Amino acid sequence: MIVVFIGFFAWRLVPVKGVRNITTVQLKNELGDKNKQYIDVRTPMEFKGRFIKGFKNIPLDQLSNKAVTLSKDKEVVVICQSGMRSTRAAKILKKFGFKQITNIKGGMSAWYEN
Repeated sequence: MIVVFIGFFAWRLVPVKGVRNITTVQLKNELGDKNKQYIDVRTPMEFKGRFIKGFKNIPLDQLSNKAVTLSKDKEVVVICQSGMRSTRAAKILKKFGFKQITNIKGGMSAWYEN
């Protein structure tokens, strides 16, 4: 049972194939690019507490329903608190046919460390 649990947890941390992963330092250099869509998948309460200007809040549990509001012609940059939910968000977006997805490693926790 422990092996199954560890395997499931490890699978969720595996980077999504075809998704670019960048650091928060790299994000700072890319912020403001009008050809990108910046999505924060944390809860509204988390987003209200601290957010990065330019990011739109679409909580992870609403992403499947709201993915149709995003352009598949523009890169989607996703962030969460630690990088786990944004990895899941990247998987959801891939499933919906998005080709250009970037995940922010370490999420907001890493953003405030830099």
